[in-house]
Amino acid sequence: MRTICFYFQVHQPYRLKPYRFFEIGDDHYYWDDFSNRSIIRKVAQKCYLPMNALLLELINQHKGAFKVAFSISGTFLNQMEEYAPDVLESFQKLVATGHVELLNETYAHSLASLKSKEEFQRLVQKHQDKIKQLFNGYTPKTFRNTELIYSDQIGAMVAEMGYETILTEGAKHILGWKSPNYLYCNSIEPKLKVLLKNFQLSDDIAFRFGNRSWEDYPLTTEKFIKWINAIPKEEEVINLFMDYETFGEHQWAETGIFDFMKRLPEEIFKHSDFNFSTPSEVAAALSPVGKIHVPTPISWADEERDLTAWLGNDLQDEAFERLYELENKVKGIDDPEIQRDWDYLQTSDHFYYMCTKFFSDGDIHAYFSPYDSPYEAFINYMNVLSDFILRIKEKEKVATTL
Repeated sequence: MRTICFYFQVHQPYRLKPYRFFEIGDDHYYWDDFSNRSIIRKVAQKCYLPMNALLLELINQHKGAFKVAFSISGTFLNQMEEYAPDVLESFQKLVATGHVELLNETYAHSLASLKSKEEFQRLVQKHQDKIKQLFNGYTPKTFRNTELIYSDQIGAMVAEMGYETILTEGAKHILGWKSPNYLYCNSIEPKLKVLLKNFQLSDDIAFRFGNRSWEDYPLTTEKFIKWINAIPKEEEVINLFMDYETFGEHQWAETGIFDFMKRLPEEIFKHSDFNFSTPSEVAAALSPVGKIHVPTPISWADEERDLTAWLGNDLQDEAFERLYELENKVKGIDDPEIQRDWDYLQTSDHFYYMCTKFFSDGDIHAYFSPYDSPYEAFINYMNVLSDFILRIKEKEKVATTL
């Protein structure tokens, strides 16, 4: 068996509105509803609706031999319900084919796995419940942590929660001489299968496809198939993991990205010995070739494939520590708005906007940020967090007087 596993991350955060110091203690609503609505509607027209329609067409055309997987964050699921029910319906139609796998993740697209096992488990369960609610009782078997963040210990926690498979980055400094094109297992809990992203081939589509200065531009289906056919015959699986917004948003329709995907399955069936599988199918069909040792966390991001896109500078660390100092207090507060804001303030994007890496990957961080600078992102977030802390103190004060 030689197979290709397509997985797409679908995520939009709840962005914070501009929140000034003098609003602390006065304005308790933090979310930029206008931006959140307008962005999801814009991306729906450019990416979600046309790409979902294309995938449905390909699944039907190939009678289920073409298949893909999605990890859809809880914040995105909520925004579809609020702003884009047509997009939600199109995802539901895809899942109803039986040839699309949904993965589980943290409901808030959070970094909780790095800080709190209990909070991590809560958010994973909340996301599973949301998936069941919106997709006719669907129960995911495969896990994908926020931003493909993974370590031996995180994998062990995921195995403890009953998941059979996890996805992560095929980082060079972890693999060494090994290939990402095999199934591996967790070094602490070998029953957890580990699928590693082939970042070279994934990034050829996700980042380089429309880059006219790239030496391999343009990327045609013929060229891509030539590359995968050159992979040694003993290597079993090519994991193509990428943001769903690659299609139509990061790589505009004018680049030919939709035409590329429309032709790809048929050409692969005709001119290679590869088929398509979902992550759980890969894990069921293949046996791990060995353990993958990841003592410190890795991610998909930047050249380093580490956590420095979200944590590592003083701004990020201060915001992260101040947020999670509140965990035990928030648990004891029975208030839906407090709980909602606690979840949404954990979303990893808030910390990504504070990244101060200005060299090889600085442009990517700037592209995704609604702020003019990392410092502005930090100040805005901390103003909001200061008000959130005041609300928690007020709730505690009320509780002690009852």
